[in-house]
Amino acid sequence: MIHLRPHHLLCLLTYVGKGYSPAFVAGYDRIVARLNAGEEIEIVEGPDDICAPIACDMSEHCHGSSVISRDALAAREVGRVLEQGISQGTKLVLGPERRATLRAAFAQGDVRTACRGCEWSDLCTQVARSGFSNVRLLS
Repeated sequence: MIHLRPHHLLCLLTYVGKGYSPAFVAGYDRIVARLNAGEEIEIVEGPDDICAPIACDMSEHCHGSSVISRDALAAREVGRVLEQGISQGTKLVLGPERRATLRAAFAQGDVRTACRGCEWSDLCTQVARSGFSNVRLLS
């Protein structure tokens, strides 16, 4: 089971292999491979499996109010789009249909409130505008 915080459900949609460090990218690639294989996700609070490779370096970030707020916004918007409550302990599989639904909502800006103020927002916007080309999480 993959443990993810809610806003990473959005980050995964546009992930193209860029990140904070080589260790972060390598860890992220392993998570994406597991998701591509259909592994189940459990929603958690605080540092998750994506943050694990750099948790020591980013512990303040992972517990910061802006990131906690980002998680709350993402949980609400993703839950609305998927028609499923998203909170700590929620389990889901992010299969092709759900990925397509979320990517369409992302491209239309329907699930981007959580992205405000994120340093990766411009990159994610470019990826969405390109039709999600070169993303590592398969369609």
